[in-house]
Amino acid sequence: MAHMSTPSTTIRHRGKTPAQPVPQATLYRDIVGASARMQRIFRLVRKVARTDSTVLLTGESGTGKELIARSLHLQSRRAAGPFVPVNVGALPESLVESELFGYARGAFTGARDDRAGLVEAADHGTLFLDEIGDMPLASQVKLLRTLETGEVRRVGDSAVRMVDIRVVAATHRDLRRLVAEGRFREDLYYRLNVVQVDLPPLRERREDIGLLAAYFLEKCSARAGRPGLVFSPEAMELLERYDYPGNVRELENAIEHAVAIAEAASIGAADLPGALRVPRLLPERAGGPDAEWTAAMGAASGAVGMARPTDSPVDSREGWSLADVEKEHIRLVLARHRGNATTAARQLGISRTTLWRKLREYGLRRAKS
Repeated sequence: MAHMSTPSTTIRHRGKTPAQPVPQATLYRDIVGASARMQRIFRLVRKVARTDSTVLLTGESGTGKELIARSLHLQSRRAAGPFVPVNVGALPESLVESELFGYARGAFTGARDDRAGLVEAADHGTLFLDEIGDMPLASQVKLLRTLETGEVRRVGDSAVRMVDIRVVAATHRDLRRLVAEGRFREDLYYRLNVVQVDLPPLRERREDIGLLAAYFLEKCSARAGRPGLVFSPEAMELLERYDYPGNVRELENAIEHAVAIAEAASIGAADLPGALRVPRLLPERAGGPDAEWTAAMGAASGAVGMARPTDSPVDSREGWSLADVEKEHIRLVLARHRGNATTAARQLGISRTTLWRKLREYGLRRAKS
């Protein structure tokens, strides 16, 4: 006797009211960036938002992937529909499938009622799957099926429901490496990676740090009932030269910390978290500081007026002040970059504006490349 498959029911959802235009001011309300890289990302988001293409957001943790996903949703035809964020990495592996796709009554112990999953909750809207690289392989198969057909089958149910969703996925992992290791399906990777948006870490767009710091200060001080707070020059300099391994999220937390403990109307260096106040030591090179100086000066050969002080031998540097060390290092870096302020500032971990101020402060002159 031929095998007969269990009959299934297809359930279709009714259409919803088309999205109304969202005011432009709200689209990037919490995304601050004047750098060229962020402006390119904003332009790409505007273009892609008009389509239903699946988008893969990549970048380190804290770079603002969910904010970009929300902006994509707000600028799309689905803006009036739901935006459903799901942190896949925060779900226990055993619950990923039932949370995403729902379950039928009696599907497992404790399933007393039918329950729709988060995929159905996003119908006519956007499903944002954060940390997609942590999704179990079994759930990846079901997600691929939904992306290709729009079908959802709840755990333990024979009925097939149709959904109309746009998926935006995000990860800080290297999905190509996970595919090579057999931990992520190659077909799902290509299905998700229709349009890829790479978000740069904050250390690679330092020109945005001042803008972000001002934005977070206004936001945090208003929430704390302390409007009018400002940064002291020393505090701003520390903010601009820090590398932010936690990216924008770490910067916001640092500002919130400062607002919470600052007693004066101006946030000082001492109000910032300790990580920002610890000076970064320069790595020693093979051959010692003399060899590095000689090599840099040989390459720069007069690019910056930097005659090495003959009355300050290397072994007397322990008597130098911190300002002396900073001045000498700035001169060394400028020489290495042949007076190019942009690349020198990038290596120093400060903005061009701060570099110009340092040059004036120390009486250094920058020769043209």
